[in-house]
Amino acid sequence: MTPNGNISLLNLAHKLNPMLKGLPMKYPALASVIQASLLISVTTYSAMSFAQDSQLKEVVSAGQQINQSASRSQQKVDQLTEHTQTKIQAFKTVNKELDGLQVYNKQMQVQVQHQLSQLDELAVSMEQVSIIERQISPLMARMISTLETFVELDVPFLEQERTKRINDLKSMITRADIAVSEKFRRVLEAYQVEVDYGRTIEAYTGLLAVNGSERDVDFLRIGRVSLVYKTRDGNTLGVWQKSSKSWQALDGDYRLAINKGLRIARKQLAPDLMIVPINAR
Repeated sequence: MTPNGNISLLNLAHKLNPMLKGLPMKYPALASVIQASLLISVTTYSAMSFAQDSQLKEVVSAGQQINQSASRSQQKVDQLTEHTQTKIQAFKTVNKELDGLQVYNKQMQVQVQHQLSQLDELAVSMEQVSIIERQISPLMARMISTLETFVELDVPFLEQERTKRINDLKSMITRADIAVSEKFRRVLEAYQVEVDYGRTIEAYTGLLAVNGSERDVDFLRIGRVSLVYKTRDGNTLGVWQKSSKSWQALDGDYRLAINKGLRIARKQLAPDLMIVPINAR
């Protein structure tokens, strides 16, 4: 029963109440029954209305609890979704790193294989080092001996310098504190110096026995094809004769040419054509 129905029933009771006032006089039993029925009806309707109000409050309260529970559940779902997305992103990042590491590992494997091959080659080379050292030491000794013989048979220029270089090589080859590679480098360097003599022009001073007396002279070397000298006063000129292994005097016709050659060798003049005597065979 709704509240409106309850109000209508009360109104009906109020309307019947004046009518019932006259009934006890005529029909006292009927009036008592009617009053009792009305009282029971009003009480019943009131109880039903109160019960319905209580049920409505319980329904509303239950709905509110359901809404609150749904809100909490949605928050949990949102949190789980966010957590899941974070994990998925982390998983993707780790997968990318894994792919990069796999490519890197493949490259490293290739490099390691290459290095292992180099180590094998190095091991073979190290096994041959002792053999090479045993062979290269006699080779250097023969090279120095050959160079010494060559200098003795060559045109006699810079004799002290070249002799000292050979003696230094002889002393070096017996030393244990110098590596074999360094020894071989110095021997090759000495050979290179001798090779360069054959394609350069040079002027230097020195002492030379001229006509039985030691004189201070200017030497002019043009490769290995000509070695001439001129005394400081310019009065005496000479050329080395390879065939006789001796100095031969020159006439004054070569004085200007020799002076010009000396100035060119000393970079006092630009390179130019020179007329000089050459070693006779």
